[in-house]
Amino acid sequence: MFDIKSFYEASSVEDAIRALSADPDSLVISGGTDVLIRVREGRDAGKGLVSIHNIPELKGVDMKENGDIVIGPATSFSHITNDEIIKKHLNMLGEAVDQVGGPQVRNTATIGGNVCNGATSADSASTLCTLNAVLTLAGPNGSRDVPITEFYTGPGRTVRKQNEVCTAITIRKEDYEGWEGHYIKYGKRNAMEIATLGCAVRVKLSSDKTKLEDARLAYGVAAPTPIRCPGAEEALRGCALSDSSIYDRFAAAALTEVNPRTSWRASREFRLQLIKELAKRALKESIRLAGGETDA
Repeated sequence: MFDIKSFYEASSVEDAIRALSADPDSLVISGGTDVLIRVREGRDAGKGLVSIHNIPELKGVDMKENGDIVIGPATSFSHITNDEIIKKHLNMLGEAVDQVGGPQVRNTATIGGNVCNGATSADSASTLCTLNAVLTLAGPNGSRDVPITEFYTGPGRTVRKQNEVCTAITIRKEDYEGWEGHYIKYGKRNAMEIATLGCAVRVKLSSDKTKLEDARLAYGVAAPTPIRCPGAEEALRGCALSDSSIYDRFAAAALTEVNPRTSWRASREFRLQLIKELAKRALKESIRLAGGETDA
């Protein structure tokens, strides 16, 4: 049994905001794969739940006329992975969320919940960071857009207010067109495992596929929140792919920007080793996917 004070099924975003505002101690629930665990463990026991799970406008993937891609936060991971727009333009994101839990979890869990729970281990978060995703939050005073790189404030904490609902995750055309990327998740076992470390890399190559015009690097579990590594990204801009030292330089720069901790899953020292190694592996695979040649 779950210790829940009340459960309200919202019929619209406005209805959900009203219900959340009426009970300042209530929580948003969609798929419930995170919220219900916290309730069962006692961390959020005795609270009211406001469900946004069956609000149609919060589900699905859509491409706007300007090429921007909008993902509904109540869209399940399995729908994202199998969506034609995602497979054609954001396959990296589809592959990343396909590593969450097992099939039952992916059929239920939503991308909005994965982001809004604030966990640094969220498999979608680091990839969305490299995509410069923008979250739209709706509340009693209207809507506001927040870049995902400014969304997290600490472990399990975000800028979303208690009575705000995430209504859209937007990825602009310029942040995916011409880019390729790869996400690597390291876990203690190859099955339904929370990430010990997650590494996402995206690259944009020159038209002749010989130089790195731009690069992005983000991690999960390398700091208290998902993080981007701007110094490592800057170190690669304009570099020739023929320069075999780019991988070591990329990894070395990343090490100066992270702050992993020791936990029962892994020591800080082991995570630092993963940060270095996964950056190099993800960079090589991203370059290969973009049509460039690597030294391996």
